[in-house]
Amino acid sequence: MTTLTDLTRGIRNSEAPGIDASSSPLRVFQLFFAEIISVLVAETNRYYHDHLDRLDQGPSPQPDVTEVEILVFLAITISVGHCIRDELTDYWSRADNFHTTFHGNAMPRDRYLHILRFLHFTDKKKVPDMKDENYDQLWKIINLFDILNDKFPKFYNPSKHLAVDEVIVKFKGRVIF
Repeated sequence: MTTLTDLTRGIRNSEAPGIDASSSPLRVFQLFFAEIISVLVAETNRYYHDHLDRLDQGPSPQPDVTEVEILVFLAITISVGHCIRDELTDYWSRADNFHTTFHGNAMPRDRYLHILRFLHFTDKKKVPDMKDENYDQLWKIINLFDILNDKFPKFYNPSKHLAVDEVIVKFKGRVIF
């Protein structure tokens, strides 16, 4: 059986100094995803501020999203895939049949919903022309793929035996391509 410590065999130590068998899973995650977290913070805040600029009057502005909040947001999002509720707000319910302390202690419900509402991966002002022959339907997330395509070969050389679990969070939507 492969353990987390076995995974360090494929880590390129010259590119990832400080990563070894004693490194935490969070540290390894940050190695690959730190740049993506920064993009999420920047684009989510940009989209929120663009939204505020379009309003004549509205609610008091929320503080900008931070990298720590995005990490907590992702942790909660993964968590909700493992414990199914009817409504998203039920994860913060104090009713005996729904109550779990993790969600409420990790982030207030309204803050989670705020991040969810304004979560963005790219600048909406840079919309490509749909009539262009090189138009990509994934233009909103293509920069994430570019970042990951740079990071994976840079930091990791997979071993002969590798298993990938593609289902972490239940998907309830549709894919148009």
